[in-house]
Amino acid sequence: MVHHVPTFMSDSKLIRQIGLFDATMIMVGIVIGSGIFLSTGIIAASIPSAGLILLAWVVGGLLTLAGALTYAELGAAMPEAGGQYVYIQKAYGELAAFLFGWIFFFAYMTGGIAYLALAFAEYLAYFFPFLSMDNVLLTVGMEPFSLSAGELVGIGAIALFTLVNFIGVGLGKTIQNVLTVIKIGTILVFVFLAFTIGKTQPMDIMAIPPDLSLGQIVVGFLVALVAVSWAFDGWNNINFVAGEITHPQRNLTLTLIFGTLIITAIYILTNVVYLMSLPVTEIAGVYRVAEVSASALFGGPAAVFISAAVLISVLGALNGSILAGARVYYAMAKDGLFFSRAAQIHPRYKTPAFALFIQAVWACVLMLSGNLEQVVTYTIFIAIVFWVVAVASLFTLRKKYPDLPRPYKTWGYPVVPVLFILASVGILLATLVEKPVESLSGLGLIAVGIPVYFFLKRRRNEETKTFE
Repeated sequence: MVHHVPTFMSDSKLIRQIGLFDATMIMVGIVIGSGIFLSTGIIAASIPSAGLILLAWVVGGLLTLAGALTYAELGAAMPEAGGQYVYIQKAYGELAAFLFGWIFFFAYMTGGIAYLALAFAEYLAYFFPFLSMDNVLLTVGMEPFSLSAGELVGIGAIALFTLVNFIGVGLGKTIQNVLTVIKIGTILVFVFLAFTIGKTQPMDIMAIPPDLSLGQIVVGFLVALVAVSWAFDGWNNINFVAGEITHPQRNLTLTLIFGTLIITAIYILTNVVYLMSLPVTEIAGVYRVAEVSASALFGGPAAVFISAAVLISVLGALNGSILAGARVYYAMAKDGLFFSRAAQIHPRYKTPAFALFIQAVWACVLMLSGNLEQVVTYTIFIAIVFWVVAVASLFTLRKKYPDLPRPYKTWGYPVVPVLFILASVGILLATLVEKPVESLSGLGLIAVGIPVYFFLKRRRNEETKTFE
């Protein structure tokens, strides 16, 4: 049975004002947050080999590129606000789309925003110690609720960038462009100085600890890919603002490809520097590996430079995430699956004002809940689940809507999307084995959304009957 070909028109109230450069800077700025400065130590603990560590980053980049090539077809065919939410809805129906939006709002995007805000506070405290998380300002209750200076800084950062993106996409994208250009420039300066004046040492790419069996290497590599996936997380967020990208059939496709290549190149170069600064055994398990590496290359004061770089990097990721995330709630609200006010566009600023507001409020709640670490831990598992679901929708949509105009078709179809799905399922299984509680908690939170969906659907039907 051939379904009627839907018409995917651009939103009349959202203005297309994000160009190719803007979109690329948004994508790169969201992805390169704190992960590249923190992940390598975690990866080295799983696979203590320079060659395998670099291979993990290469595989992560290729995996992301496979996903990006698939999302490029979906985005070019359906250039609407909401991105992934829209693809899942068209392919699998309202329930599946709602579950994505449900987890996106309650944990994935808002949890990520809260995490970035706290990361900003942590690194700001490097320069201003009285703004740290350890400086508790208020304690209330029998089981004390505490409010720290760091949490206030995080709330302030969320409020500031929410205001920026409320005032207009023009201001939001300009700030994003500036922050991302500075971020890329800072990382490249770090890499250049490391190769020219840094105290580097030879790196043995082929060395593998002799006591590791093949099975241990495979399992360790899959576990390492979880951390790599965390560092690449956010590559798909640019599709959320597809309704505001100019010439999306061309620019969204190029953004996904160029953005992925830029990110991957930066990640590989940065990791080469880490591995040239210290032996793998001294990197393994180190959380703030960028600071340790900089100190080894240039001496102690270089940690100041890295802390400043992380601050800028996190701010770019925070601003981009706030900009992109609100578009999903906007798309959900238009379908009656979120607060109706989230579907309203501010008459002057042309932004989803209430969607931005409710996102900021919930992100702050998660930050203050004391459970943010658990939320962030299982959100990457959830993110990969929905990456797989969205990429798989490509096959369903090609069959369901064969006549849908597709300005770009996935290169290497069907091999590229299939490889992405298989590799992602492997990472999911590794995560499930390594962190079963967090993984099952993520799946449980998705399941909780099912009765919520039917409640909202029933209420929507009742309201519809009232007005008939």
